[in-house]
Amino acid sequence: MAHMENEYINIIKQIEANLDHCILGKTDEVKLIITALLADGHVLIEGVPGTGKTMLIKALAKTIQSQFRRVQCNPDLLPTDITGFSIYHPKKEEFVFRPGPVMTNILLVDEINRASTKTQSALLEAMEEKQVTVDGKIHHLPQPFFVMATQNPIDFEGTYFLPEAQLDRFMMKINLGYPDKKTEKELLYAQRLNTPLDDLKAVTDIETVEKIQQYVREVHIADTVIDYILSIVEKTRSHSSIFLGVSPRGTLALMRGVKALAFINQRDFVTPDDVKFLIPYFFNHRIILQNEAQMNDVMIETVVQSILADVDVPLRLEK
Repeated sequence: MAHMENEYINIIKQIEANLDHCILGKTDEVKLIITALLADGHVLIEGVPGTGKTMLIKALAKTIQSQFRRVQCNPDLLPTDITGFSIYHPKKEEFVFRPGPVMTNILLVDEINRASTKTQSALLEAMEEKQVTVDGKIHHLPQPFFVMATQNPIDFEGTYFLPEAQLDRFMMKINLGYPDKKTEKELLYAQRLNTPLDDLKAVTDIETVEKIQQYVREVHIADTVIDYILSIVEKTRSHSSIFLGVSPRGTLALMRGVKALAFINQRDFVTPDDVKFLIPYFFNHRIILQNEAQMNDVMIETVVQSILADVDVPLRLEK
């Protein structure tokens, strides 16, 4: 078992190295995306155009040799453009299902907030239940199924707000900001002749990733850490500045996420530090502030940090 664990950890290190090679200066963001992949979740990546969001996702797909499809969202995109549709086959005298791009392992939904809310909702069943229903028939998706969606900042022209139910299905939300001057200079030198994707080599396959996902589920999380998570969640539901707190889906997502992060950090148990590191990425997009707090320019990040400061951190972990 120890041999298998070391092999899996080495694979994770190689995946990290590949992604770090493709997008410079984003070590934490790379670790977060791998965390979501191992925890069987989905990721929403926000940032202005041209910061490497799409390259990062393509690099991951190539690194793990997975099926990869892309949907470019726009206002006239239809739900069937994502899920697929049935057409009548004259010779067979029956309707035949033509699968859409959702039938893949890694689905890139580019600029998701440029699609209408009706089209965005086509992903709800796929992201939660790993299936789509077309004309009353259920079609199961390949496993593992991993959605990585990008969105432009909401004040950009032609964008729509993502509904709360849609946001809640993303395990985490991260932001890829501009690189600093030193990192951007390295980027210019690195891509003078070609892009990093051109010479990127696969380090594993999708079947091995699925095995690692199953292994991660066995990572130990102590009762004291579970109680710590629940105390934080409860405060998001009772805080005076918060209108909508974290859902049970968010609590379950965090539990899966901290197990994956612990494994990436080469531990077989979860610590409170894992929880504190992940909470902003797991909870901030799930929380809606009261109108009064919004009018007073209260930041969700500030409220979440105040909640973390108010909850006692467990000092002893039971194994």
